Parts: sequence; structure tokens; C-alpha cells
Amino acid sequence: MTAVNRVQPADPADAVAHFAARLAFETDVSDVHTDLEAGVPGLVVVDSRSRESWDQGHVPGALHLPTAEIAARAGAEVPLSSVVVTYCWGPGCNGATRAAHEFAKLGYRVKEMIGGFEYWAREGLPVERADGVSRGAVDLLVAPAGMACAC
Repeated sequence: MTAVNRVQPADPADAVAHFAARLAFETDVSDVHTDLEAGVPGLVVVDSRSRESWDQGHVPGALHLPTAEIAARAGAEVPLSSVVVTYCWGPGCNGATRAAHEFAKLGYRVKEMIGGFEYWAREGLPVERADGVSRGAVDLLVAPAGMACAC
């Protein structure tokens, strides 16, 4: 028995269902960036972090809507026909999951941006602050410099 096969891989049909379900609930920073750049209608990206975190930098065009305020504000600020993408700090934080849960309870179609703001910034994508939009250096451990990963 090998380490990989200690638990046998799932039946292919079960694997298809599992991975399709994951893709229905999650998206990544590269795909969000691509759709924002293309101006895809009906996409609303929501930063669920605190005001202090938002001020340190956020995804350009995102809506700042902390999780505790979603139930009270979403109906007035986010059309129900939207596809909502939530994000928080990063993979070590479940704030985006909690925010996505709140949107789903209100009847929204929602996905969580895996990697969160941490991977957005690490991939060298634009970051907005009060003084404007800038890009940091690409962290070569998470993204190839100057090109898309093409995955």
C-alpha cells in the first residue's frame, strides 16, 4: 500500500460530482480578476473584512460589506440577480465562508474566492487604497511572473 493509496481514490463518477460541487462553491483570484477586467455584468465582489483591513488595501471595484452587516445591507446594495463572490484575508481565515453563508441564506448565488486577499496581492493583482491603485511584486511561489498559469 502506498501513502497516496492508503485511502483508495473515489470512483470517477463520484469524483466528477465532488469536483463539480467544489467549483460551484469556489472561484480563484485569477478568475475573479479576469471577470472584473472584462466587466462581466452581474458580478459583485464583496470584501467582508473590517474597515481597518479594507483601508489597508482591497480588490478594486469590490464592495465593502462586513459579514455582520450583510443581512441588513445586502438587499439595498446588491441586486438579488447578482453572482456574489466573497473574500476575506486568506486561506487561514474563514471570514469569506461566513459571508458567503450569509448571502446564501438571503437567496443569493454566491461563491467564495479561495486564497482571499492574501493571494490576490501575492499574485501581483491590483490593490486599491485611498491613495490609488497599485500592484505589488508577484510572489513566484504562487504565480508565474508576467504570465498566466493557464490552468
